[in-house]
This record gives sequence, C-alpha cells and structure tokens, in this order.
Amino acid sequence: MNEITKLLKIQHPIVQAPMAGGITTSKLVAAVSNNGALGMIGAGYLTPAQLQEQIREVKKLTSANFGVNLFVPNYFEINESQIEKTNQLLSKYKVELNIQEENTPLTSIESTKHTFMEQIQIIMEEKVPICTFTFGVPSKEVLDQLSKRNIISIGTATTVKEALIIERLGMNAIVVQGSEAGGHRGNFLSTHEEGLIGLMSLTPQVVDHVKIPVIAAGGIMDGRGLMASLSLGASAVQMGTAFLTCEESGAHPVHKEAIINSKDEDTTLTSAFSGKWARGIKNRFILEMQEYESTIPNFPVQNTLTQSIRKASSAGNNKEFMSLWAGQSPLLARNETAGALIKRIIEEARSINTSI
Repeated sequence: MNEITKLLKIQHPIVQAPMAGGITTSKLVAAVSNNGALGMIGAGYLTPAQLQEQIREVKKLTSANFGVNLFVPNYFEINESQIEKTNQLLSKYKVELNIQEENTPLTSIESTKHTFMEQIQIIMEEKVPICTFTFGVPSKEVLDQLSKRNIISIGTATTVKEALIIERLGMNAIVVQGSEAGGHRGNFLSTHEEGLIGLMSLTPQVVDHVKIPVIAAGGIMDGRGLMASLSLGASAVQMGTAFLTCEESGAHPVHKEAIINSKDEDTTLTSAFSGKWARGIKNRFILEMQEYESTIPNFPVQNTLTQSIRKASSAGNNKEFMSLWAGQSPLLARNETAGALIKRIIEEARSINTSI
C-alpha cells in the first residue's frame, strides 16, 4: 500500500487509462476494478444521459472503486472559411468511402461547456468516487463542489508548470503524461512541442516539485514499466494501450489488430483527426493530411468534421481512415483479459521487487 492505493482504495498501483470513444466499456472498467486496479470510464464524448447509464451499468458489475474522466472544454473559434476549406480537403475521402450526407452540422459542439457541467452534476449525483480531467483544469468552484462530496479529483499534466497549477487548485493527484503516450495530448498551458517530454524525464521532475501523488502515464505496458515508474517517484501508473487490446475493451477489432501487428516505429503524432495532437499508428489519412495540419480547425471542430469519415472507415473495417490511437510500446501489447494483464504486471513487478 502507498499513498495512491490508499487514496483510491485499490489493491494495485495501476489505473486503466480512460479512453473515450467506446473503448472503456462497462465490462472493461468493472473487470479492471474487480482485479484490484482502478477502472475508468472515458466520458469525453458521452452525453450526460449516456454517462449516467454507463455509471449505473458499472455499479451493477462491481462494488469496487472506479472513476470517470472528462474533457475540460476549451475556448475555440468557428471560422466558416477555414471549415469550408477543410471540408473541401475531406470531400475526396467522403466520396471514396461513399458518405452521402451533407457536411456535418456544428451546432452540437457549441454546447460543450453546458455538457461538461451536466456531466459534473451526474458524477456528483451518482456519487462516483473519482473524477479525472484532461485537456485542461476545471474551475475552483467545480473542484470545491467535488471536494464537498468527497469525490477525488485528478488532473493531467505534460510539464512541471501544468503539474504545479493542478496542485495549486487543490486536486488530489496528478497524471503526468509522457510523450510516449497514445491518444490525445493532455497539455493545456504548454504548447504541443513544450509538452513532449519523455516520461523518464518528466516523472522525477514533477515528483520533486509537487507534494501530491504522481501517476505516470506513457508507454507503460508491463511490470518493468510499473517498477521503473515507482523508482522514479511515481505512486502508480496509468496504462492505456495495454488495456485497449484486452478482450473486454470496446476498441474496434481492426484497431486492436493494428496495435498487435505494429512495430515500435509505427506511431506518430497527428492533429489531422481531431484538431488536437494525438499519438496513433500511421495510416493513409495521417500521411496525406500532414501538409495541412497548420490550416485545419482546432479541437473539437476538426473532430466533428472528420466524424463521418472515421465512422464509415470503422464500419468498412478500413484502417486507413480510422484514428488508431496507440502508445510507443506496441510490441509489448497482448490480447488477453484485463484480469490476466493485471495479474501478469504484478507478478513481473514482484519478480523485480517483492515489496509490491
């Protein structure tokens, strides 16, 4: 037991990364929590009603602690001329994928702030014990409301500067996201480039500057990664790609297969899918859109514009236009149950240090 396992009421210092977009099924979240780690619902794209439904589903499957992760809404502009140019770029993919619909309406993305507050309300009503945040930090008022209800809050940082802000706001712990991590970058103060610090460099620097517990994330797939992170001063690890290929994960079979079959040099950083930088496996869409990355709209606008392309690509089992998010250690990925993964990690860690 250490400070994070006590705080989160878990047996093992492992957090399943909250991957949005249907990957963190109720079955996966519950399986992780039932095996002594912390299961997390990735609620970034869920409506408040969908979030409530999933929280209730998870509660039926586990009596152990679990958490919810939210995207903090950021200011964004709707630039009609930029959107029109981007839609022209995307039109050839829509033709190729036989997408008949008109260009995606943007009305839905204008209500993101309202949705976020409704999600917070549901987390409080449902008494979810842990709430984590990425893409930014919530207001002090939101954090105070969570604290009053004894809900643990955890922020995501890619630099020491961001970690200090999270601590100053009174959050209970920090996920430090190294540049190796799959999926979207969690930077909110630093630029994309400034936030690309490797986990081995970032973890001890953050640990030395904050007093609250640190959870290391980025490329960790096994007991060696867990032990390395604990040696650097982290109290736990957060793992995404390792759980993404698990049997209970809701990731598309093509996505799982792409990770299992990829090489260590196959991931890259792209903003082409969502307008926010993210790490995933290279495919045709990423490579062809590279030259336009400086001109496309920011998140969540671009994410909305490419939605029909990603959906049609998934439906057609076509990996060339899917966002195949993955960290930098795909060669360590396996197809196994979440329980088997957790058991294996702990056994590997104990073979290095019996005190785990």
